[in-house]
Amino acid sequence: MGLLSELKLAVPWGHIAAKAWGSQQGSPVLCLHGWLDNANSFDRLIPLLPKDFHYVAMDFGGHGLSSHYYLGVPYCQENFVNEIGRVVAALKWKRFSLLSHSFGGIIGGMGMENMLTYRRGAIEHMLQAEAFQKPRQVVKPEEMLQRFLKNNNHLNEECGRLLLQRGTTQVATGLMMNRDRRVGLLEYSIPFLTRELLVHSIKQLQAQVLLIKASQGYFNMERGITDKSVTLLVLDTLRSVLKEQFQYMEVPGNHYVHLNQPQNVADIIGAFLQSKERLPH
Repeated sequence: MGLLSELKLAVPWGHIAAKAWGSQQGSPVLCLHGWLDNANSFDRLIPLLPKDFHYVAMDFGGHGLSSHYYLGVPYCQENFVNEIGRVVAALKWKRFSLLSHSFGGIIGGMGMENMLTYRRGAIEHMLQAEAFQKPRQVVKPEEMLQRFLKNNNHLNEECGRLLLQRGTTQVATGLMMNRDRRVGLLEYSIPFLTRELLVHSIKQLQAQVLLIKASQGYFNMERGITDKSVTLLVLDTLRSVLKEQFQYMEVPGNHYVHLNQPQNVADIIGAFLQSKERLPH
């Protein structure tokens, strides 16, 4: 299944970039990449998935080829959820499936509840990030790749090059990262999701959910996104809320198994998508 097209969807601060595969007549699937990644995260997986779906992988704002937010606008969960709404509206989709990796799964599973504590923390970190903005570095391509792989030690070299292909811009003396440096501060985008908010959000779900965990994935991430207790909390809550609507699978591989070894997850995802299609709406 070849790439159908590159998309540019207009938003008030510029555009959301995306790429599409498969016939537009197929059932739509929106693909959400992980933190600091981009839509190329799905390049090796989607060709292995069922051909009778229409897949669109978006670059979140400040990532990949999408526009950066204006200064003063925070990169927070609420705004990323809003981006999904804008993309779906632009594509005129009524019903669709989500295919998400890591941070994309957090965003895809969250609603637009009123989160005052979350907003307050995000705004504080926005101001801190803007106070310490530095000029973007220009780095030679090979040095850029080695830095990228050092910071993403679950990626192999081929997959690192694939993400940098969309995540950098060539200039006269080397490469510059495309992503907005403000999203590089982890606490800027994620940590104000309390356990209570996490559980509350899961309880609002009205969908079938498939969760695939890589056996060598992150429990205690170097950058502190999650730990084993949070993972177990999510699993227990999903099981208790969704019951037979929830499926959990563990596969060999690391955090980037969908990119490094897409064959390990393609059949599982394909079967899940096709089983959903057979259910009455």
